[in-house]
Amino acid sequence: MAKEKEVRDRVNWHREFRLAPGYIILSLWVLFTFVLLGWVVGASFSTSKEIFSGGVFKFESGIHLENYAKAWNTSNVSVFFMNSLVYATISCALLIVICAPAAYVLSRFTFLGNKLIQNGFVAAMGVPATMIVLPLFGLVAGWNILNVSLANRAVLIFLYVGINVPYTTIFLLTFFSNLSKAFEEAAAIDGCPPMKTFWKIMLPMAQPGIITVTIFNFINVWNEYFMSLIFANSDKVKSVAIGLYGMINSMRYTGDYAGMFAAVVIVFLPTFILYVFLSEKIIAGVTGGGVKG
Repeated sequence: MAKEKEVRDRVNWHREFRLAPGYIILSLWVLFTFVLLGWVVGASFSTSKEIFSGGVFKFESGIHLENYAKAWNTSNVSVFFMNSLVYATISCALLIVICAPAAYVLSRFTFLGNKLIQNGFVAAMGVPATMIVLPLFGLVAGWNILNVSLANRAVLIFLYVGINVPYTTIFLLTFFSNLSKAFEEAAAIDGCPPMKTFWKIMLPMAQPGIITVTIFNFINVWNEYFMSLIFANSDKVKSVAIGLYGMINSMRYTGDYAGMFAAVVIVFLPTFILYVFLSEKIIAGVTGGGVKG
């Protein structure tokens, strides 16, 4: 027994030794990320003078909470923030309503064209947005709605939904495919119709996958830049990505770098909070798609 334990310890030691370079690289990356984020947060509470003098963490002039108030109120961050929040929330909700039933049908029912539709979604995921933006812009411009705020918002939401439909459908399709069919068979024995089975049983069971893909979609829409640049032609409908880019350009004239970092922190918070509170759901959703139920 002692010899077997010695052999196991030696094997474990060799395995840990082989993994040591990976641990070192990962630790350095985590350290760099924390230092970088900490510096940005520290700069948001400092002044522009302290930022350029290297005194970000000294707070010699105190903690400047007014940077956040100024960024929120005077730099239109509140407008950009609410716009992106509306776009991301509505788009994510519509994506689940559209893609969840489609993914369930494609994963559970065999019919003519099933594989063709699936392959079409996969192929659509490889089409870059730059290939379709000009035809879309020409179409929307022909409707003369680019100068109407409400219509402009609706166009952006429609585009965000359309672009993310293939990815969302394929993600949920994989998740539904790995759920056990025993629940549907039991529901069928009890006389439950297929659609009611989906809404009452299968959709709640797919909650980890739905939460995961919703978080990914939220982050994609929240950080989206290209479509908003093309279709949002006024400050009333611009997203946070476009707003931050405009603020960075204005820094050359105003020099309010502390306010800019405060705006960066404000924009970063929603996705950070989502990940912190739902990280377990994300891991369960990603791993759940690869484990047969």
